[in-house]
Amino acid sequence: MTEAARLPGTGRLQQLGRGVRLPKRKRRAQLLSVAQDVFSANGYHATAMDEIAERAGVSKPVLYQHFPGKLELYIALLEAHVDELVAAVATALESTSDNKQRVKNAVGAFYDFVNTETGAYRMVFESDLRGEPAVQSAVDRATSANVAAITKTITSDAGLDEDKARLLASGLVGMSQVSARFWLDNNDTVSRDEAVSLIATLAWRGIGAGFPLQH
Repeated sequence: MTEAARLPGTGRLQQLGRGVRLPKRKRRAQLLSVAQDVFSANGYHATAMDEIAERAGVSKPVLYQHFPGKLELYIALLEAHVDELVAAVATALESTSDNKQRVKNAVGAFYDFVNTETGAYRMVFESDLRGEPAVQSAVDRATSANVAAITKTITSDAGLDEDKARLLASGLVGMSQVSARFWLDNNDTVSRDEAVSLIATLAWRGIGAGFPLQH
């Protein structure tokens, strides 16, 4: 039996079957890609390692060679998605010295993160395994790392003390995350660019009007 597995980050399908040997790194990436599809569709509790192995076209022993169990596989995916989001926000903040554009880019990073075919954001923002400490820690990092990055920018540019800057940063992160998820579920008439512009304008009017950010 041959399965079609999407290669991570490409959106392309690659036909893989039992007996096809891949280098360890590529096999791990393929397994993560297949597992992402299954976890996204079923959630953690309704997902079985048997299904992941079958869809990946490998035996269960091969799957367990890469991941000791379902939890370890789930956490590996979750940590990768959190890293992706944190890196995207950091890149957005570093991409310009214009603070108004920084706000827009940071908001846009959240919209781009939720607007992917993989459904990765569901694991980060809507995980059904929050009671697991390692999962909760990864989910918390998705917020705390982004808040810390934005706090650093606001503190240096606006001259605010760290506590006030952190509060503003948490507001921007929360606004971006919640509005992006709402937009994804209700985006029939509002484009991605228009939605980002609206939310960024709302955030900038509060931050830009209230504090002397330097361009």
